[in-house]
Amino acid sequence: MLSESSARPWLSKYPDGVPADVDTSAYESLVDLLDSNFAKYSDRTCVSFLGKALTYQTIDQAAVSLGAYFQGLGLVKGDRVALMMPNTPQYPVAVAALMRAGMVVVNVNPLYTARELEFQLKDSGAKAIVIIENFAATLEACIANTAVKHVVLTSMGDMLGALKGGLVNYVVRNVKKMVPEFDLPGAVRFNDAIARGKRGKLTVPDITGEDVAVLQYTGGTTGVSKGAVLLHRNLVANVIQSEQWNAPAMRGLPPDEQLCAICALPLYHIFAFTVNMMLTMHMGGTTVLIPNPRDLPAVLKELTKHRFHLFPAVSTLFNGLANHPDFNTVDWSHLRVSLGGGTAVQSGVAKLWLEKTGCPICEGYGLSETSPSACCNPTTSRQFTGTIGVPIPGTYMKCLDDDGNEVPIGQPGEIAIKGPQVMAGYWQRPDETAKVMTADGYFKSGDIGIQDENGEFKIVDRKKDMILVSGFNVYPNEIEDVVSQLPGVLECACVGEPDDKTGEAVKLVVVKKSSNLTEEVIRDHCRANLTAYKLPKTIEFRPELPKTPVGKVLRRELRG
Repeated sequence: MLSESSARPWLSKYPDGVPADVDTSAYESLVDLLDSNFAKYSDRTCVSFLGKALTYQTIDQAAVSLGAYFQGLGLVKGDRVALMMPNTPQYPVAVAALMRAGMVVVNVNPLYTARELEFQLKDSGAKAIVIIENFAATLEACIANTAVKHVVLTSMGDMLGALKGGLVNYVVRNVKKMVPEFDLPGAVRFNDAIARGKRGKLTVPDITGEDVAVLQYTGGTTGVSKGAVLLHRNLVANVIQSEQWNAPAMRGLPPDEQLCAICALPLYHIFAFTVNMMLTMHMGGTTVLIPNPRDLPAVLKELTKHRFHLFPAVSTLFNGLANHPDFNTVDWSHLRVSLGGGTAVQSGVAKLWLEKTGCPICEGYGLSETSPSACCNPTTSRQFTGTIGVPIPGTYMKCLDDDGNEVPIGQPGEIAIKGPQVMAGYWQRPDETAKVMTADGYFKSGDIGIQDENGEFKIVDRKKDMILVSGFNVYPNEIEDVVSQLPGVLECACVGEPDDKTGEAVKLVVVKKSSNLTEEVIRDHCRANLTAYKLPKTIEFRPELPKTPVGKVLRRELRG
C-alpha cells in the first residue's frame, strides 16, 4: 500500500496549517452554511453595490420572502429556476431564496442570444426565471418554446432604495438606453415578488448534501452544451476547501477587520459563484459587486472606495487594470490574495501585477465540473510559478494516457481529478457522463498536463479543439454549426489563434458556394446567433479545407 506522501507528494508543498483533507461535517447543505452565517453576521455588510451597503440581515430577509414567493407559485423542491443577471445584489438574494426552497439554480449568461437561451432553458426544464430587464427582449424571443411559466423581472437599481434606485434605473433605461423594448405578459417585478412573498411563508424542505443545488452549463470536453450537476455537498466542500487554502494568507488580517472581496467576475460563472460569493458569505465578508468589469475606469473608481483583501480575476482583467493610467489611484496595500483562474495567467502580466501591487497572482485551476477549484498555488507564494500548483485539500489528481492508464511522472497525460467537489454527472446525459468519469471516480478534464516529482501540475495543451477566450470555453462545433446554416457556405471550420487581449480568439475559415457571401454577411449572422465572446475575430476564405484521407478537417493546418 502506498504511503500518503507517495500517493500525494503535493502535501509537502502545503503551507503550515493547511489540512490534507477537507472536513465538511458542520454543514449538511448550502442552506445550513448560509443560515449559520446570516445569523452570525446579521449586522455586517454582506454586499456593496454602486455605493450602497446591504447587510446580511437585508439579504437574508429578502431571500426568505423571495423563496416564499416561488413556493406560492406552486414550485416545489427540485424545480429548476434560471438566473440571468449581471452582478447585482439580486443575485445572492435569488440564490439564497432558491436554496432554501429546495430549488435548483440554473446559472445563465445574460449576454446569450435567444438561440442559446432557448437551448439552456429547454435542456434544464426551468419553470421560472429571474432576469434583468436589459435582456428581457431575448427571453421574449424564445420563451414560448420553453417550459418557463413564471418570469421575475429585475432592474439594476432594485435594491438601492427608492431615490437612488429610481435614479439608477432612469439612467439605465433613458440615458444609456440599455433596455430594449419587450413584451412579457404576466412578468412580475422583483420588488413586487418580495412584497408578495412577505405575505406568505417559506417552508424549508429537508435538504441533504445529495440534493442538486446548481446546474452549471458547460461544453465539458466535447462541445455539446451540458449542465454539470453540482450537489449541495460539492459546493459546500469547495467553499471550505477554498477557505482552508486561502487561510495562510488571511491570517495576518486584524481580528476586527472584515474580509472584503472584489467580485469583478460574473456570478453566473462558477469561479465567481463559489470563490467570490459563496466563500465570502461563508467567511462573513463583504462582496463588492462590479456590474461591468470591461469599464476599467469605473472598476478602478469603485476600488478607491474599499480596503480589500481578496481579488479573483482572469489574466485579461489583471492586465487591463495594471496598464490603466488610473491604477495608482487605488490603495492596493491590503490585498492578500490575487487569485488567477479561468484561463492561463501570462507571465508578463503576473510580473507587472507583482511590481505594482506587491501581491503575486496565485494561479489556480478548475472547471465547472469541479465546482470549480481543484488545484492552486499556495497563497503564501511570493512569486509567479507558471504552474497551476497542487491539488487542494481532499483532492487527488493524476495524468492519464488514452487508455486510462496513469503516465509516469514528467510525462504528459490527460489531467483527471477526484474529490468531494467533483460533480455528480451531466444533467440527463448518462452517455456524456460515462465519457468523462473513470471507474475509480476520477473526472477526465480534457486538459493535457504534466505532474512533476513534487506533485505540482502544469497545463501543456488541450485534448479537444476547445478555444479559451478570456476564460470562457468556445467550441468550434457550435460556431461551425451556426455558420453552416448560411446558404452561401459550402463548409467551414474554426480554430483558436493567439490574442494579446483575450489569450485566444476565434478564427473562422470558410469555403464559399456563392460569390454573394461576404465577411459582413457572416459577421451579421454570427452576431444574431452567438454571444460576443464566441464571435470570430478573423474570417478567412479558402478554396478548400485541409482534410485527412477519410475526410476529417485538419484543424492544425488552419492555425497558420
